[in-house]
Amino acid sequence: MKVYSKQSVQYVNASIEECWTFFSSPRNLQKITPQSMGFQITDFDEKNMYAGQIIQYKVSPLLGIKLPWVTEITIVKEGSYFIDEQRFGPYALWHHKHFFEPTENGVKMTDLVHYALPLGFIGRIMNSLIVKNKLKEIFEYREQKVNEIFNSK
Repeated sequence: MKVYSKQSVQYVNASIEECWTFFSSPRNLQKITPQSMGFQITDFDEKNMYAGQIIQYKVSPLLGIKLPWVTEITIVKEGSYFIDEQRFGPYALWHHKHFFEPTENGVKMTDLVHYALPLGFIGRIMNSLIVKNKLKEIFEYREQKVNEIFNSK
């Protein structure tokens, strides 16, 4: 199985508390996800993020086909980082680390995703042709939305 990685760094004009409050809430994920993904939370316990929390979604990454996606928040260090991992969904592996570091002017936010696709050789081709570009598009959209929310004040 080939494991790929995608890293994104963004500087946010906000306090660590504001940043953490926004990004640690599953409710806000839809605000920073492209509409073309058809992202919709279908089940979660409405609590603030905690280790062991299960969140269920529907996503439409390709051709409007709805797919179930279940993630677990596996680690949370309040105000510093959290990790979500796919338990069921379109990836063979999805491990997403979210880091928040205070800076002089706000917060440095770093995302590091490790992922793998099913189907061996076909999955590698799908990554080259579609998946890596789709992830790039999602993170670019997210950067734009975060700028609108925090950096345009």
